[in-house]
Amino acid sequence: MITVNGLDEIKALAGRDLGRSDWLEITQDRVNTFADATGDHQWIHVDVQRAKDGPFGGTIAHGYLTLSLVIPLFTELLQITGTTMSVNYGLERVRFPNPVRVGSKIRLAATVAEVTEVAGNGVQMVLDFIVEIDGQAKPACVARPVYRHYA
Repeated sequence: MITVNGLDEIKALAGRDLGRSDWLEITQDRVNTFADATGDHQWIHVDVQRAKDGPFGGTIAHGYLTLSLVIPLFTELLQITGTTMSVNYGLERVRFPNPVRVGSKIRLAATVAEVTEVAGNGVQMVLDFIVEIDGQAKPACVARPVYRHYA
C-alpha cells in the first residue's frame, strides 16, 4: 500500500503505477445481495440453474457490482492522509469487456493518469482502473474515475 500525506504528495503521484490489490472471489451470495439492493434480478445473475444453459455457462456478476468493488479494492492500494475531504467526482468512462463468472476472482490494477489543481484548495486525481479476472487475458472492467481531494 502507498500512503501519501497532503496535496503536494498527491500531486507527486501523477503517472505512478499503484500496483494491484489482492484477489477477491465473486460469490453467488454477493451477486444475490447486489441484486436485492438494486432490484436487478435478471436470470443471468441470480438463476443458477437457468444460467448453466445460458450464454456464459453459469451466473455472472452485474457489471455495476464489479464497478462498485473497485472502492474496497482501491483502499488496498492507496491511503491518503492530511486532507479535510475527498469526493468521488465521477467517471470519464467505464466499460465491461468480459463478464465475471460467479466463482471467479478479480483484482484491481490502478495507475494515476493525472493530477491537477482545482478551485477551493484541492486537486483532481484521474486514475486508470483495470479490473482483472484471474486466469483471463481480457479484463472485467476498465474505468477512468475522477476523485477530488481538498486540504
